[in-house]
Amino acid sequence: MSSNAVSSSALPVVIVGAGLAGLTVALHLARERRVIVLAKRNLDEAATAWAQGGIVGVLGDDDSVDSHVRDTQEAGAGLVDEHTARFIAERSAGAVEWLVERGVPFSPDPGGPMGLHLTREGGHAVRRIAHAADATGKAIHEALLAEVRLNPNIDLRVGWMAIDVITAHHLRSEAAPCCYGVYALDVARQRVETLPAGAVVLASGGVGKVYRYTSNPDTSTGDGIAMAWRAGCRVGNMEFVQFHPTCLYHPTDRSFLITEALRGEGGLLKLPNVEGEAARFMPRHDARAELAPRDVVARTIDFEMKRHGLDYVHLDATHLGEEFLKSHFPTIHARCLALGIDIAKQPIPVVPAAHYTCGGVVTDLH
Repeated sequence: MSSNAVSSSALPVVIVGAGLAGLTVALHLARERRVIVLAKRNLDEAATAWAQGGIVGVLGDDDSVDSHVRDTQEAGAGLVDEHTARFIAERSAGAVEWLVERGVPFSPDPGGPMGLHLTREGGHAVRRIAHAADATGKAIHEALLAEVRLNPNIDLRVGWMAIDVITAHHLRSEAAPCCYGVYALDVARQRVETLPAGAVVLASGGVGKVYRYTSNPDTSTGDGIAMAWRAGCRVGNMEFVQFHPTCLYHPTDRSFLITEALRGEGGLLKLPNVEGEAARFMPRHDARAELAPRDVVARTIDFEMKRHGLDYVHLDATHLGEEFLKSHFPTIHARCLALGIDIAKQPIPVVPAAHYTCGGVVTDLH
């Protein structure tokens, strides 16, 4: 959202959100502009820090932009804008390289492209996912935060909750629709402040917390989407919410994501209390089995749970071995072990949960 206020270039850019998107924009803009970044809660509550599996890039010799676009279109059931998908895929390798330059400690592989180990997830034809063990989001977030904190042009304000963008409506003006800044609550002081801005960037994430079961942090309440809507922006495709197939099922503890990379490395979905090969159900529904796109796997799990009256299904990774699981999935191994589940010896009870808001504020490729 740009402002046409007088001398708007002299005003800071206000970025609502301190996850991967917000921090990336801040670092790029700070080369020439003053930037204010608003984080409404603790920084470790950004959804970025909760992401596990990895980040996609067209990196390997066996991969191509065309292949990535094709996989994206298929996973999107033909509703994907091909031009946008290609725009992103063409820039994916450069984005990964930029993160490496920022010091993100991706899992290494001396024989891999850029020296990185690539894993595979559902819907992808090849291994193309760079990762930092099973805590990729946390690793990326920490690296970017470290650089942001050292940048004198970036003012990072933690505990500042954006309430609304300031438009001509708020100024009782008949001027054309325009954004002049942000109203934000300084939570510690319980005081609403007016932040004039040369431009406002909304990078505040999705709406996962409208669902009871979600992989998202409590901060994912769709604030930015609502603010944009009130300001007169178009919102689209809000009905498209991706459900991650595998979140931990626990009767008393909070659910958390079980990365798709665990299936990419060979984890198998099975029905509880069924022995042998008959326990697997994905091959009966899709030839790609556990590596089908997320929506296919999530719907299939939901179908089998309802069909058999189950509260969950099993994700079995015991055959991968304790050493492999500890080295590739240390976070999941430790968190499950704390709940009495040794994933090297017993399957993980999992259920689908709301994960990613595919819709939102309508944008272009400016």
